[in-house]
Amino acid sequence: MVESSAGKRLLASFGRRRGRRLRPTKQGLFDTLLPKLTLALPESGTLDLHALFPKQTEYWLEIGFGGGEHLAHQASLSPQAGIIGCEPYINGIADLLKHINDHQIPNISIFQDDARLLMDTLPDASLSRVFILYPDPWPKIRHHKRRLVSTELLNTLARIMQSGAQLRLATDHSDYCTWMLERLLTHPAFTWTAKDCNDWLSPWSDWISTRYEQKALAGRPTYLTFTRT
Repeated sequence: MVESSAGKRLLASFGRRRGRRLRPTKQGLFDTLLPKLTLALPESGTLDLHALFPKQTEYWLEIGFGGGEHLAHQASLSPQAGIIGCEPYINGIADLLKHINDHQIPNISIFQDDARLLMDTLPDASLSRVFILYPDPWPKIRHHKRRLVSTELLNTLARIMQSGAQLRLATDHSDYCTWMLERLLTHPAFTWTAKDCNDWLSPWSDWISTRYEQKALAGRPTYLTFTRT
């Protein structure tokens, strides 16, 4: 369980926080680079995104960045965007730190906990893009309540995303895809941009395939794009 800024207890939508012991190089980055990039929530009020990213003109969010390949790629392609990556899995954070260090990427901030805690502190209409890529599908029916994509999450995204902002989602789990569409298509704040099946069967033009997706390719990945109305 995690607790929101309003004191509401939330079921965790992620699994474990730690995998194998980090190798010395990654542990060194975890000890030295991570403190410089870690986002601390404000004690009160909303997060000052301009102070967090003084050289950037727009702000993006990736919820659950896995090994960080996609986040690092997007940050390199779009230096005008300050991107917050949320990920509780320590080994994934260490992988992202290596990408940042190797390629000297300056426009990433890391939040090491449940993204919903961060979103509670974001200003209204502050984000121009959000990524939710291959979230845990929690396939057992009794675990569906742990799925990240929910009406409650969409309500929060509707508050913090600008009009015209883009929401990108990917999953290889057919039932979770249906679950996402059922909630997004009935939400008044979001519009599906798809014109034909190629729009959800093909990845975005600026996509980079990650190791998580390579595992998913045994199934049929689906790529969904919605805009904030």
